[in-house]
Amino acid sequence: MLVLLPPSEGKAASGRGAPLKPESLSLPGLTPARETVLGELVELCSGDEEKAREVLGLSEGLRGEVAKNAELRTAGARPAGEIYTGVLYDALDLASLDAAAKRRAARALLVFSGLWGAVRVTDRIPSYRCSMGVKLPALGALGAYWRAPMAEVLPAAAGDGLVLDLRSAAYAAAWKPQGEVAGRTATVRVLHAPTRKVVSHFNKATKGRIVRSLLASGSAPAGPAELVEALRDLGYEVEAQAPARTGKPWALDVLVAEIH
Repeated sequence: MLVLLPPSEGKAASGRGAPLKPESLSLPGLTPARETVLGELVELCSGDEEKAREVLGLSEGLRGEVAKNAELRTAGARPAGEIYTGVLYDALDLASLDAAAKRRAARALLVFSGLWGAVRVTDRIPSYRCSMGVKLPALGALGAYWRAPMAEVLPAAAGDGLVLDLRSAAYAAAWKPQGEVAGRTATVRVLHAPTRKVVSHFNKATKGRIVRSLLASGSAPAGPAELVEALRDLGYEVEAQAPARTGKPWALDVLVAEIH
């Protein structure tokens, strides 16, 4: 099982670990593209602060993120699972999983990133600010920039098992499973059961809980149909729609009675 996650806008501090080693990150086929984006981001943030803030879409209160990005090559690095915070990651709560579940998380979870393309939760990275929607001056929109490198690397990373896609639209644009990989991919929406409306905050929290439940239970569904049964066994109310034709992902709706 491969679980595709969005990152979080907010991130924990880098800490005092050893600096980033791009060549040590998972998915080494992405290394050249990572080096290019990293170089462009550091150069941008080492120059005109106002321009950098405009390009990155940062408010006045986030001005300090520019200086942080300028020091990415020397900043301390921590496991990505500790760097990413926010609603989904709070609900996932990787730190409290038992040892077996943490090993499953290391194998299964892949976090998409405007800067790194995609990383495992065990990859050591510094705290940064660069969303997939950013348009770097020399590279253009990062969502489009990452498509070619991702298309080369991600199919092999997906292996021959289930792909559970929990990304937001901006990050999904960087890689869309194709062909037989798409046929064993499931996307998830979280709906308020009484109204059938998509919920926002609870969408992220529920997705984090779903991943935690799968990791903690040791469930290893082979494909989308098996995922539906696994989630129902774990207490989730799920409605599934199989694709109308081959080469398209399954669509799963998880229904929640309360929004909190």
